[in-house]
Amino acid sequence: MNSIGRGANMAIGECQWQFRFRRWNCSTVADSSVFGPVITIASREAAFTHAISAAGVVHAVSRSCREGELHSCHCSRAQRPRDLNQEWNWGGCGDNIEYGYRFAKAFVDVREQEKNHPRHSPQLARMLMNKHNNEGGRKAVYNYAKVACKCHGVSGSCALKTCWQQLPNFREIGDRLRDRYDGATEIRFNRRGTRLVRKNRRYNKPTKEDLIYMDPSPDYCVANATTGSMGTRGRLCVRNSRGMEGCDLMCCGRGYNTYKQKIVERCHCKFHWCCYVECKTCERIVDVYTCK
Repeated sequence: MNSIGRGANMAIGECQWQFRFRRWNCSTVADSSVFGPVITIASREAAFTHAISAAGVVHAVSRSCREGELHSCHCSRAQRPRDLNQEWNWGGCGDNIEYGYRFAKAFVDVREQEKNHPRHSPQLARMLMNKHNNEGGRKAVYNYAKVACKCHGVSGSCALKTCWQQLPNFREIGDRLRDRYDGATEIRFNRRGTRLVRKNRRYNKPTKEDLIYMDPSPDYCVANATTGSMGTRGRLCVRNSRGMEGCDLMCCGRGYNTYKQKIVERCHCKFHWCCYVECKTCERIVDVYTCK
């Protein structure tokens, strides 16, 4: 459970980083739901939270196996990549992504498999959507494992290398899932009401790595307890930007306030031999913009 907790914290932190400049900034609430009523709507936001949470479990458990923190798993036993230089050794203690994937699939999806829902029911649709997005999060980790190597030899000559399987950086995973969020596919039931299909056939069929959703997202402009929107009042914005962080979009056309802020920071740093760094303290005044 310690590993799962670390994975959940990684997921929340990454979600808030990825959406820090958007109207929905992945805010959490002080109850057991963590993300609040946002996840009750079958929207892109719910799809992303399920995917990033599943990815966090895979990442944390896989790393815990390598670190020897779990009795049920050890270092990875992944096969040697075919394209690895034959002169290099394979078998360093790698992240056990295979075990992390299997564990996350059983642990995360168990809630979605507890009940049998009737065809065409909203409950069945949401269960299928959640399972698909959970898998998308796991695949964002599993399919992008890397090969890491360490050199051996006299004076760093790198005459020999030992290589192992390594997890992708979690920021890379967050970036990938954020892109999947932006390109998520709207879905609906098929005629039999047993599985989900893309609503608009002009778009590509979603793969197991893609995210899917059913309901449109709220605009998140004003606080709304029903939808879980925190609103954008008081949020920082960038005055001249045309992106989502720009004051026009972030503030939903309500305008913004401007005020001065004093920034105190270290500057003019010099390294002295040996061995310390001496810096001066500088102050500067910057303009800060917040939504009305």
